[in-house]
Amino acid sequence: MSKFKPVLIALVLVLTASAVFAQEAATTTPAGNGVRWGVLAAAFVLGIAAAAGAIGQSRAIVAACEGIARNPGAAGAIRLAMIIGLALIESLVIYALLIAFFVYQL
Repeated sequence: MSKFKPVLIALVLVLTASAVFAQEAATTTPAGNGVRWGVLAAAFVLGIAAAAGAIGQSRAIVAACEGIARNPGAAGAIRLAMIIGLALIESLVIYALLIAFFVYQL
């Protein structure tokens, strides 16, 4: 039974993977030869979000390094606050990525 299970799993994967090749080819543009504004807007949103997120993270790191340099005894608390702040800044960029996915569908 232990040798039969991997063979059965491989067989199921091979049979279900063939359905992927039955899909029709996607069109390049909805109207034929027009501008795809969804793609352009998604790229613009991601570019602005990535740039703003990078600037925000760099300022947070600089402020944390200066704070640790001035008061080494508070390094643990400053480091924890910095990591939480960086995670929140990065989450805003991820939200922009989700919005770009939604705009891309237009």
